[in-house]
Amino acid sequence: MWPFRFWRFVKSAGRDGLVLLYALRDPDTPMSIKGAILGLALYTLSPIDLLPDLLMLFGWADDLALLMIFIPFLVRRLPAAVRARATMRAEQTLGRFGAGRV
Repeated sequence: MWPFRFWRFVKSAGRDGLVLLYALRDPDTPMSIKGAILGLALYTLSPIDLLPDLLMLFGWADDLALLMIFIPFLVRRLPAAVRARATMRAEQTLGRFGAGRV
């Protein structure tokens, strides 16, 4: 059933996004990955897009596609120690809000 798969993806992307946020604050994260995380965040929040957001579904589709591709890509590129620390902190944060594991 695709709605359950979609919801699982949304929860996973939110968790991985939180992992990237904590990795961004970690001093052991390489500058290239920090730059990529900041670039992805700025592009997503920026009013300048490849496809304008005024086109509703098409404008949001490019943002969603970039997030779906680059969030897991950047999490996989994190050094193992940084990823472990960031994942632990993300799990603690999500546990406080009752979100738990995916």
